[in-house]
Amino acid sequence: MSQPNLRKSPAKFTIPKLSYRVWSVWRRNLDVFLKTIAVNFLPSLLEPILYLVAFGFGLGGFIQEINGQPYINFLAPALVAIAIMYGSFFECTYSSFVRMYFQKTFDAIATTPVSVEEVVAGELLWGATRSTINASIVLVVVVLFGLVTSPLFLFLPVFAFFGGLMFASMAMCFTSIAPHVDFFNYPSFLFLTPMLFLSGTFFPLTAMPQAVQAIAITVLPLTHIVNITRGAISGSVEPILGLNPEILLPISIIWLIAVTAFFFVLSINLMKKRLIA
Repeated sequence: MSQPNLRKSPAKFTIPKLSYRVWSVWRRNLDVFLKTIAVNFLPSLLEPILYLVAFGFGLGGFIQEINGQPYINFLAPALVAIAIMYGSFFECTYSSFVRMYFQKTFDAIATTPVSVEEVVAGELLWGATRSTINASIVLVVVVLFGLVTSPLFLFLPVFAFFGGLMFASMAMCFTSIAPHVDFFNYPSFLFLTPMLFLSGTFFPLTAMPQAVQAIAITVLPLTHIVNITRGAISGSVEPILGLNPEILLPISIIWLIAVTAFFFVLSINLMKKRLIA
């Protein structure tokens, strides 16, 4: 008679049970990052400068103004928002997949008192930290270019962490179903690229049909990140679908909180299913 399988399969959907051990995973990734900080720092510094020079001054020379401000002032907050998106998304797709599949880092950590849920949560927190680092670097560049007109920009590093946590959680959902590393070409092209151009980044959403505006504000997370970063840096928010900034900003904040909480729990459950089942 065959022996029964004593390995318990993970629950379909549960609230993660986390402890302080989450931060040991975060600290491990931080130590690795600090050892390669030169490689990670330079691209994050040079990319926003390239965008500001090429688009802000180059393209901005052909555009008088947008919403009553120079084009470069319209563009600068969007670059911070893009850094938030890219910082955590790529960290929790490509980098997390390498640590999980090739380096077997997840398996090694899970043999310690750290649970699988805590391993994944630590990855998510590290992804949010990468967003904070990248966005802070871009923000410093924006400040040095003299493009900040609101004191609220000081709160952006804190916001970048929570915005990064949202994108990290979404990214981890893709990682949980990725059969190989090339799979990430799909979310990069079908998820990130539309947001890059249709979230009020390089041109106002009010220039688009109302149907596109409605999709952007209901489906595309970057739209809400751009709204908040633009409000914090320039003190003005684009009136999407005719909504006033006094209404639009609270909507963006509530939307981000709800979506982040949902995908944080979902991503941990999906990864737990992949790693244990």
